[in-house]
Amino acid sequence: MTVPVFLAEPGDLARPEFVFGGQEGRHAAAVRRLRAGERLDLTDGAGTVAECVVRDAGRDSLRVEVLRRYEVASPRPRLVVVQGLPKGDRGELAVEMMTEAGVDVIVPWPAARCVTQWKGERAAKSLGRWRSTAREAGKQSRRFLLPEVTEPATTSRVAALLSEAALGVVLHEEAATPLSSLPLPADGDIVVVVGPEGGVSEEEIAAFREAGAVTTLLGPTVLRTSTAGVAAAAVLQSRTGRW
Repeated sequence: MTVPVFLAEPGDLARPEFVFGGQEGRHAAAVRRLRAGERLDLTDGAGTVAECVVRDAGRDSLRVEVLRRYEVASPRPRLVVVQGLPKGDRGELAVEMMTEAGVDVIVPWPAARCVTQWKGERAAKSLGRWRSTAREAGKQSRRFLLPEVTEPATTSRVAALLSEAALGVVLHEEAATPLSSLPLPADGDIVVVVGPEGGVSEEEIAAFREAGAVTTLLGPTVLRTSTAGVAAAAVLQSRTGRW
């Protein structure tokens, strides 16, 4: 069974021994109940990993010794998913699954046909939930490079991301070309646009095509917006050799 993963401060990871405290250390000591002699991995979420052993367990912290320290390289090509805002808590579900599947960047997109719209205070709270979900799912899936959840992007910003990408694709149920048949780049960004429950509008499709994106078919069935991103990620991960 793999050892648990927790997030730690970069400065602590550089030391040979330190007290692992704060919210993460409290969780390791009080909830996971790690004890002397047990192993854990600590990471800053940006690729630095410290393999540690518990030397002493307190009530809400652990004294740990670093056994080995190393860096995890960013996988290439980079996988970016533009996610149309789903209804209810399906946004967090989509983020959780895409994080587990190894997506590198998640871009919230309030598309024209989104039932859900992030405005004012709700926008900050919703974005915070997406980022918290990515953080927790990253630890659960033992990711040492946590995904970036960006600020919400306008349609023009999404078009810019597609124009800058090594490959830009828009998932569409009426497309003729399967995602599994597209030639893939070895480097750069693969940007995948996942529309909301109401689909991508004709105006949005036109803007994305003008930016150089291709429409592509994910499969013979119509997936919910909350599952399309992880399904597309699985196809691309296996075809790029990242899996």
